[in-house]
Amino acid sequence: MAGETVLIVEDDATMLRGLKDNFEFDGYRVETASDGEKGLELALDGRPDLIVLDIMLPKVNGYEVCRLIRNEGLEMPVVMLTAKGQESDIVLGLNLGADDYVTKPFSIKELLARANGLLRRRRRGRPTVCRFGDCELNLTSRKLLRNGQEISLTPKEFAVLEFLVRQADRALTRSQILKSVWGYDVFVTSRSVDRCVNTLRKKIEPHPARPTFIRTIRDIGYRFEMPETA
Repeated sequence: MAGETVLIVEDDATMLRGLKDNFEFDGYRVETASDGEKGLELALDGRPDLIVLDIMLPKVNGYEVCRLIRNEGLEMPVVMLTAKGQESDIVLGLNLGADDYVTKPFSIKELLARANGLLRRRRRGRPTVCRFGDCELNLTSRKLLRNGQEISLTPKEFAVLEFLVRQADRALTRSQILKSVWGYDVFVTSRSVDRCVNTLRKKIEPHPARPTFIRTIRDIGYRFEMPETA
């Protein structure tokens, strides 16, 4: 956490101050902007470790800021803040390159947890062996062990699990998972993702009906929650 910088782009002055104080209390360096134009400038020039980005901003909205950041090849995590509850707005933000979102009004503890999870993933880089619960996933040998015993996975199951694990702590839409694993197969729908996830849960979750690792984001998709000690 030491030395990591968070850029907060929010036009509500009271909220901006509250977010800044809380992230600084957690040990982060914080930069702020109150409009999308300034936020984009700070993102491109300063290359922060994480961006907290409101959607409804003056000058340039959060969707466009996110799109332009990704077009420049910047890969820092982006958490979007939205006052809208419409799933379509959240899906749009995620498909433009945001990593996660929180909907206003939100708990600052929830936002900090989301941010910390994304930064932990960034620090870990791209591990070849991932451990969670009683499972060990080896991305090089393409093997899944549970309690030391190999668990059989189909190629699609492995591909979905690998994608989720590599994107741990990110909110992922069904379309993102479909594009990564199935490509542009016109005969495949989002139900294929749901069926594959249900099968994976039976193979990796302690209690498949109450999943610990592959969490459902209602009407949107899934998030793989990697334990802190993994």
